[in-house]
Amino acid sequence: MTLWDVADRTQPTQIGQPLTGHTDAVLSLAFSPDGHTLATTGIDRTVILWNVADPTHSTPIGRPLKGHTDWVWSLAFSPDGHTLATGSADKKVILWDVRDPTDPAPIGQPLAGHTDAVLSLAFSPDGHTLATTGIDRTVILWNVADLAEPAQIGQPLTGHSDAVLSLAFSSDGHTLATGSKDSSVLVWDLADRGQPASISAPLTGHTAAVRSVAFSSDGRILATASDDKTVILWDLSDPTNPTPIGRPLTGHTAAVRSVAFSSDGHTLATASDDKTVSFGISATRPTLSESVSHSPDMQTRCRLSRSAATGTPWPPVAATKR
Repeated sequence: MTLWDVADRTQPTQIGQPLTGHTDAVLSLAFSPDGHTLATTGIDRTVILWNVADPTHSTPIGRPLKGHTDWVWSLAFSPDGHTLATGSADKKVILWDVRDPTDPAPIGQPLAGHTDAVLSLAFSPDGHTLATTGIDRTVILWNVADLAEPAQIGQPLTGHSDAVLSLAFSSDGHTLATGSKDSSVLVWDLADRGQPASISAPLTGHTAAVRSVAFSSDGRILATASDDKTVILWDLSDPTNPTPIGRPLTGHTAAVRSVAFSSDGHTLATASDDKTVSFGISATRPTLSESVSHSPDMQTRCRLSRSAATGTPWPPVAATKR
């Protein structure tokens, strides 16, 4: 993984040396809410916590977390930063107590509800709900308000016809978006967790698997990234009638694996199998960028090791080492 200083969006700079510790490919990463800890997962079935309080001297914290018996596909911190959730090809989700990152520990028994690999997960903004998706084509909502007794909420959400690869909550927690290998995106009303419902017809602008979805901070824009090499921005001002904003964003020459908004909503970052990442992209002049994550203060971004960026119609911003 590589850390980048993006305080100056026009001249991002690499911070220090790439982080190495996993023994195989890294599949997912996330910053803690305070930005002091980075969590990474991978094919080696482990989770590594990194102290990035001083990103110029990032160091692993303790030993890798072990508990899964297969690839760890996804992870997410709770909004208060006290809990880390990890999802794996072993069909389970493990909740970890990371209040003391030097001594993390699993909380209770793994959550078992999916019948195949867990591919994506996210906490609601209030931290009371965990949403998980998988190859089994479903979305499961979990009540994690009481971590001592987490419980599945109702029946799994169905509607996709293939693996559900990605999901994201809106900032108010009332809306959930899911992207699937079936090329579609579904938008769910979660105002009543006990009776979630699809809000609109499936969003069908992509022609291949939807790998990543992300809401802008105000919840009015949804960005979706796909194997069709494009990113589509959707106007969700009226969630019952989402509409694409302009044409799909192009520029990548391979599948777009990840998309993320900065916390102020002004910057969109994308990452692709073409080994490129975009830097300093204004949401008002969108162009294109494996997994990317911003620190909460938006000063640091981490991505899986990839080279410099491309994008059209505007030229890429050169990255330099610091």
